Amino acid sequence: MEKIKKIFQTTHSQKGSYSVAMTVIVLGIIFIFNLIISQLPQNIRQFDISDTNIYDISSKSKKLIKNLDDEVIFYVIAEKSSADDRIKTFINKYASLSGKIKVQWIDPVLHPSALTKYNTEENSIVISCKSTDRQTAVSFDDILVSGSSYYSTSTSASQFDGDGQFTSAVNYVTNSKEYKAYYTSGHGETALSSSVTSLLEKSRISSAELNLLTTSSIPKDCDLLILNGPTSDLTSDETNVLSKYLKNGGKVVTLLAYTDKKMTNLYNLLEDYGMKVSNGYIADTQQCYQGNYYYLIPNLSVSGDLASGISSNSVLIINSKGMTQTDPVRDTITTTSFMTTSENGYAVTDKKQTQGTYVLGAYATETVTIKNENGKKEKKESRWTVFGGNMLIDEQVTSSFSSLENLTLFTNAVTENLDDADNISISPKSLEVSYNTIAHPGIFSLLIIFVIPLAIVIGGFIVWFGRRRR
Repeated sequence: MEKIKKIFQTTHSQKGSYSVAMTVIVLGIIFIFNLIISQLPQNIRQFDISDTNIYDISSKSKKLIKNLDDEVIFYVIAEKSSADDRIKTFINKYASLSGKIKVQWIDPVLHPSALTKYNTEENSIVISCKSTDRQTAVSFDDILVSGSSYYSTSTSASQFDGDGQFTSAVNYVTNSKEYKAYYTSGHGETALSSSVTSLLEKSRISSAELNLLTTSSIPKDCDLLILNGPTSDLTSDETNVLSKYLKNGGKVVTLLAYTDKKMTNLYNLLEDYGMKVSNGYIADTQQCYQGNYYYLIPNLSVSGDLASGISSNSVLIINSKGMTQTDPVRDTITTTSFMTTSENGYAVTDKKQTQGTYVLGAYATETVTIKNENGKKEKKESRWTVFGGNMLIDEQVTSSFSSLENLTLFTNAVTENLDDADNISISPKSLEVSYNTIAHPGIFSLLIIFVIPLAIVIGGFIVWFGRRRR
């Protein structure tokens, strides 16, 4: 015992005891700190360090969740232990934003009747609102969207759409109003891409084709008419149908297109609404993409709902027609431009180039008095929104430039036409790995990659060799 006491009375043993005590104290502090942190909401204690911020929840989603009045339940029909960690993490983070959102996991192996009860399949999330008696299902495959990678021919998850799918579903189950959009055909129009229709559906807008040649009037359930890049003119009868629809409070979105055909009827009707289409196609020597004068980066002047989600003003429009504002045919029509070239814009034809500031996006509104289904008079606002080029929503353009806000601007223009509709459409986030590649290394790149590291290695060797000789 005396020997043991002497051991602990030495200077080394006292220092060791002190170190052990301090280690225990530090571990205790860390343990208590972790206990406290674990009690915080997941959206506070968890940070998104993923390459493309897949767990980031958009301002649109946060606004919708904050304004929830009714309780929404997420029934996750899946085996929790085998579910994808990304989906589990995002569900918890999304639900933690509001006490109105509840999450229940249901194992379909232990409870097979759940598939029938909720009319869904395994590995899906049923989102339900008891107050509205509405529900919808989101498959795991809708969240982790498969696709071919640029660096691999194998098919794997290429996009994460948790934010968009959940917010669309919550918006759907908490609202009973749905909308119908028709897009015209028969004039060389471009069909709406899957990206566009998907974004419309997220805002509760379904779409269907409409051939104006075969109809004498616009369907009564049409909340919005879309003309996406007609390359041949409307007939006189079709023009009359469109004009009548607008005079009765109709809503129209038109995207002009590159064509060498005369568009007299359509352009004359546009001029009636204060938007005169200029001859030729628009170039801009000041605001263009990498010296391509027909790849326009326009000035945006948006406000209200049209500005929702627009932060960088990164819009690209290619081969666009241009317009100038004129006096509308009726004093009751008001025309407003929201997208223009710089003052170095040019309307280019085979014969000449006319410099000026050209309108690339505008809308005309008019308050009209109509008779409703009960025969009573009521006031409605007609609205005609026009974009200079349909390449604004072209799939190749929007997918090639991930930072563009083209689809956001277009969807805003659509939802602004519809009462009580908000653009809550959120695009998926890419899961592609970002590679740091240098296609054309310059002198600075070579200096950073080779010269400096080599100099450090040589310097270290010289110091080591010098000390060894001493």
